[in-house]
Amino acid sequence: MKKLLTALAMLASTPAMAADKMTVLLDWFINPDHGPIIVAQENGYFAEQGLEVEIVPPADPSAPPRLVAAGQADLAVSYQPQLHLQIHDGLPLKRVGTLVATPLNCLLVLKDGPIKSPADLKGKKIGFSVAGVEEAVLGTVLGHHGVKLDEIEMINVNFSLSPSLMSGQVDAVIGAYRNFELNQMDIEGVPGTCFYIEEEGVPPYDELIYVANPETMDADKVARFLAATEKATQFIVNNPEASWEVFSATSTELQDELNARAWVDTLPRFALRPAGFDAGRYARFEQFLKDSGMIDSVNPVDAITIDVTAK
Repeated sequence: MKKLLTALAMLASTPAMAADKMTVLLDWFINPDHGPIIVAQENGYFAEQGLEVEIVPPADPSAPPRLVAAGQADLAVSYQPQLHLQIHDGLPLKRVGTLVATPLNCLLVLKDGPIKSPADLKGKKIGFSVAGVEEAVLGTVLGHHGVKLDEIEMINVNFSLSPSLMSGQVDAVIGAYRNFELNQMDIEGVPGTCFYIEEEGVPPYDELIYVANPETMDADKVARFLAATEKATQFIVNNPEASWEVFSATSTELQDELNARAWVDTLPRFALRPAGFDAGRYARFEQFLKDSGMIDSVNPVDAITIDVTAK
């Protein structure tokens, strides 16, 4: 009995095993798209996996993938279309998980405006924020309706997508998120209509993904991170209202009608299996970029994505 008590005393005095630290860079300020990450943090799912996760919104939204490629963070939230281009540009990055498993991007017009079909955009002005993939996407959507890119005028409106549309500066915008801009415009009394790009000839893709540097990443830590976010996603799907309370309680800036609506619209788009992926989806989008003239060659899927849970 004395030996048992001594052993128990030693266990009680031994400090708990230190959690493994991870730094995760977001693609933008915290919003409902990041629900599983925030809920995993707040509900203690990262801690259950022996992780101490630092979640960092970026000062420059384009920087996170480059910082991960440089070994200055473990993971970045990024976008599947951009990842294809970044790999072709030589960045040492691979997709290791999925956050939002459907496109959010859409071609947005005024609901009560004159544009009833993408075919009506011939000779019109279309606003965009980021050049590159958006041109390939827009070219495909318009081409689906017999309109060529050189028959419209593209205007860089920076990040004022819905304001430029509502003010009449442009006739449509590409790059608007269906879970945010549609709600924002409705709240402001100027409702919009989305043409969903995956219904207009663009291959479906994962909007938000986790990317890592395969040369420097700790695959075990990443696998545990994905397990925690999978548990968080299950909690969100099973408890939409309770999970919104958990999420929105982290910041007063999230406690408004726009974010509450966006939460409901984003919930069914979260990846139920963050570690799982469809190889054909990545192969098809790589070929789409090649056919669109965005890249000169086609990478195999194993150059784009990796299964960190494979043993």
